[in-house]
Amino acid sequence: MHPQAQSLWRGSHWSLALLLAGLSMLGPFSVDTYLPAFSDMARSLQATPLQMQQTLSAYLFAFAAMNLFHGALSDSLGRRPVVIAGLMMFSVASVGCALSPNIGWLVVWRAIQGMTAGAGMVVGRAIIRDLYPQAQAQRVMSQVTIFFGLAPVVAPLVGGWVVVLIDWRAIFWLLALAGLTLAWTMWRLLPESLHEDHRQALGLKPLMRGYAQLARDPRFLALALSSGVPFNGMFIYVLALPAWLGDHLHLQPTQFFWFFVVSVLGMTSGAALSGRLAGCISPDRQIMLGFAVMGASSVVNLVLNALWVPDVSWALFPVAAYFFGWSLSAPAVTLLLMDLVPQRRGMASSLQSFIGSTGNGLVAGVLVPWVMHSTMTLAWGSAAMWVVGLTTWLWVRGRLAPT
Repeated sequence: MHPQAQSLWRGSHWSLALLLAGLSMLGPFSVDTYLPAFSDMARSLQATPLQMQQTLSAYLFAFAAMNLFHGALSDSLGRRPVVIAGLMMFSVASVGCALSPNIGWLVVWRAIQGMTAGAGMVVGRAIIRDLYPQAQAQRVMSQVTIFFGLAPVVAPLVGGWVVVLIDWRAIFWLLALAGLTLAWTMWRLLPESLHEDHRQALGLKPLMRGYAQLARDPRFLALALSSGVPFNGMFIYVLALPAWLGDHLHLQPTQFFWFFVVSVLGMTSGAALSGRLAGCISPDRQIMLGFAVMGASSVVNLVLNALWVPDVSWALFPVAAYFFGWSLSAPAVTLLLMDLVPQRRGMASSLQSFIGSTGNGLVAGVLVPWVMHSTMTLAWGSAAMWVVGLTTWLWVRGRLAPT
């Protein structure tokens, strides 16, 4: 923690959570706003469905790769400059997307968007731990998740109506404006939470040594997987949104937001409960509770899809319950991970995001095209993500210091 943490942020925990949630929302907003416009973009750019999927994969892989550096740079240069520079570059990339004359340029600019969109999310987690002790940090992180949950509700609704009322290029102009607004807000309000004495040397060798130290710690890798892999159990449905909601459940693009409304209610409820439980029960018990909810929802999802024809009246709710379980456990897992290396929290947050985002990219590019043709295979894919996450957590829980 920063030695003067109490004087750096004099506002309420909720106001800081809202500020940092704005940073975290940028990444999912960049994905969810343009998904309803896929068909219009394909027609406009004369792109195939595979090429359109590449705009998503390019974003996700670039997001993952650059996440290795956001936190490490913030450990050396400070939290504020990395956040503000990332937002400015994101705005430039969004303008590039809006002006793209063909699918090739759109893929390029989407990759640059991905490289910059994660700076705020990665550094934001480190800022929370800079300013608060563990239990309080978990409450603030849970509050961030509650606000963050608004993005998946608002984004597809905004994207759906923008493409209907204007065109798909307006979506990226809107993202550019959002990036500039956030940059100005952070410049005005965000404190520098990294103390001068805690700054790390900036250079390739120290960076590689730090990553090598983390990569050699199987506890770190297991914690990253036990949060990042189960996330894909719900993200698989977001990535398969046009096929799942459009083809299988027969919803129009302007109706996609109903999925996000139901799911985000699950996510925000789980995050709120996570904050309430912080300091009342051990992180271990809270994480196990989250995995139990995810497991139960996965079983229900498989049974319903096996017995009935997919229908929107019930298909959304098991996924929402899965969201609840994940958001109940994720804040506690993230804090355990960062506390393994208290002097390198930015780097730890970076590597966690890299591992998670790499998994997201693999799911988007490999798994989703394979499972999106059936609601049953989607359910099995989601359940498999839960099994992998639970296995890694059960392995690592006994190897951590008592909490």
